[in-house]
Amino acid sequence: MQIQKQKPHYELLDGLRGVAALMVIWYHVFEAFATSPVDQKFNHGYLAVDFFFVLSGFVLGYAYDDRWKRGLTAGGFMLRRVIRLQPMVIIGVLLGVVSFIVQGCEKWDGTSVSTAAVVLSLILGLFMLPALPGTLPEVRGNGEMFPLNGPSWSLFFEYIGSILYAVILHRLSTRALRAVVIVSGICLAASAVGNFSGAYHLGVGWSVGDYGLIGGFLRLAFSFSIGLLMSRDFKPARIRGAFWLCSAIIIGVACVPYVTPDGEVSVWNGVFDSLCTLVIFPAVVYLGASGFTSDRTSGRICEFFGNISYPVYIIHYPMMYMFYAWVWAHGYTFAQVWPVAVCIFFGSIFLAWFFLKFYDRPVRRFLHRRLGV
Repeated sequence: MQIQKQKPHYELLDGLRGVAALMVIWYHVFEAFATSPVDQKFNHGYLAVDFFFVLSGFVLGYAYDDRWKRGLTAGGFMLRRVIRLQPMVIIGVLLGVVSFIVQGCEKWDGTSVSTAAVVLSLILGLFMLPALPGTLPEVRGNGEMFPLNGPSWSLFFEYIGSILYAVILHRLSTRALRAVVIVSGICLAASAVGNFSGAYHLGVGWSVGDYGLIGGFLRLAFSFSIGLLMSRDFKPARIRGAFWLCSAIIIGVACVPYVTPDGEVSVWNGVFDSLCTLVIFPAVVYLGASGFTSDRTSGRICEFFGNISYPVYIIHYPMMYMFYAWVWAHGYTFAQVWPVAVCIFFGSIFLAWFFLKFYDRPVRRFLHRRLGV
């Protein structure tokens, strides 16, 4: 009997996913003090989502492309994705309910929200169904798809990407997939420099209204597809120090201020977003997949960052809701509350580790055994 070789694991990509997730926390912290997209600190932290989509496409293509010929079905693949993603989605929504109750069950404008609305919002969140703007379950009143845990919007698109991969994308020839990448890349860049968002940026997708749904799909379509394309016939170059180089690039991108010559919204920011998404992030994924850890310490860092990356992303925002409400109610500046921000940062990491160890992993192991996948 021939034993199939296990594929090597791209541990650097796990670590880089963690670095990007931690940058998202700081991006969200500074949302509390921004008055517009132009003066937001850690301004381009929203681009971490595009990096996540590239990573997802690359990793899924690498892990599953050769399994379809061996009998993998779309249903079996999606069951694996649900087991991987949904347990932490549930925790994120439940934490969001607690956060909303602590805040007094009020919209941002102070309007009271009924218990029925909260329950309906909870049910929709648990099943990854977006709330439409202005409807009863859109309980915070600012247009979020998932008002109890805003970042769930990217998981909504992650599920869409997984379905498209299972049904269509894995069947495409390399030539056809390349055409998808080119067309979606042109459309994405056009949306950024054409000011579809109203501020020449790609930080869209969190709302169904306006350009949100289309913008989110464009972000997914290009980044996920180019990740898949890169995973086919990937030829790594042996690169030392790739983790630290790529981490510096991710952190640097997140920290770049809004790109404007005059302090107003500018097309140059759209150019920067397009450059990051179309060129820099695919290059970072290539470098990360080509690199290797040369010592035990860096290996452990990558492993830890990779382990907490998804949990920290999906559970940190309920704390942000309470942080925003507190900061806005008192008119605090960052200089006045930075110790609280630091506590939120490290508290998010601890909670991510806690839920990973005592909930997410045990639940996933149980489901895999129970369902035989």
